Amino acid sequence: MNSTAKLLAGFTSAMLLLSACGNNQNQAGAPAAGGPPPVQSFPAFKVTTQNATLNSDYPATLQGQQNIEIRPKIDGYIDRILIDEGSVVRKGQVLFHISAPQYTQDINTAAAAVASAQADVSSAQLQVNKAKPLVEKDIISHYELESAQLTLQARRAALAQAKASLANAKTNLGYATVTSPVNGVVGTIPYKLGSLINSNTTQPLTTVSNIGNVYAYFSLNEKQLLDFSRRYEGRTLEAKLSKLPQVSLILSDGSNYPEKGRVETISGLINTETGSASFRATFPNPMRLIRSGGSATVRIPQVIPNAVLVPQKATYELQGKRFVFVVDAKGAVKNTEIQTMDIAAGQYFVVTGGLKSGDVVVLEGTSNLQDGTVIKPEVQADDKVYQDIK
Repeated sequence: MNSTAKLLAGFTSAMLLLSACGNNQNQAGAPAAGGPPPVQSFPAFKVTTQNATLNSDYPATLQGQQNIEIRPKIDGYIDRILIDEGSVVRKGQVLFHISAPQYTQDINTAAAAVASAQADVSSAQLQVNKAKPLVEKDIISHYELESAQLTLQARRAALAQAKASLANAKTNLGYATVTSPVNGVVGTIPYKLGSLINSNTTQPLTTVSNIGNVYAYFSLNEKQLLDFSRRYEGRTLEAKLSKLPQVSLILSDGSNYPEKGRVETISGLINTETGSASFRATFPNPMRLIRSGGSATVRIPQVIPNAVLVPQKATYELQGKRFVFVVDAKGAVKNTEIQTMDIAAGQYFVVTGGLKSGDVVVLEGTSNLQDGTVIKPEVQADDKVYQDIK
């Protein structure tokens, strides 16, 4: 055999060997044509009952325990402002002084009238004292004594009236010093030094807010109010309020207010314009962190024992209904409709129908499943599935 023939024979042998190896690899690594597809694994979980807390949030406006407008009672000029906007003041602390010299003159005039009336009383008393012995000696008639006594009574009445006018003048002058009626925080001060004011001035001198406690006002619509009435025991709204747990306050920056509050009152009527009823929650404010006029969110918790919870990622929505894939004993998945509460427990739905404790549900990857698909469920531990429950 020449060298060319030997080369062709060797090449043919090598090709036959490679073809045989390839066939052996295909037989070992690939399923036979027409065989069943491999069973795919999906994370799943077993439904168990858990204690859950549902939080209902309501926008609220904040008001101090007392918001008192400070208004002048007399006419005059502001000659002293003894506080600043935002100052914390005590009950009885002087806020403003009003220059009102006319009231000083009224006091002087009233004091002079009192002195004159006292002199008239003294003179009338002398006439009575003088008439008494003369009547006893029948020098003058009893009529003259009675006349003197009536004059004395008239002078005493005039004196009392003069004293009342003096007291009224002093009271009016006292209004020149404006004090705070409560402990609180000063609001804006629209009038400056030298401003002319009177009792009919449109704006108050300022507002003092007592914020030792703050009120959070929020509303429930008619449906929510009926829900509330059914949820808590009691024959009256007051009895139902007593069953409410303490509520939380979420401030405008999203932070939690450290003090807990209580819902204390419900308005007796539903507002026909808004279709809602007004609630009031009271929160202590020892650090005066909350000011009147602010906004926040009242959070009312509802504890549900032994609730059936499903992670939201395990569900999907179709035509307004919510579904999960339940895995049967053979590994086949079934498209199952569930009913849930309107309020979610964080990242979980509270199931009211369609599932029971012990059911195995696909946790993730539901978009790749169809009804009847056989899978291999990898059941996750409860503490991993329900780790975000608060």
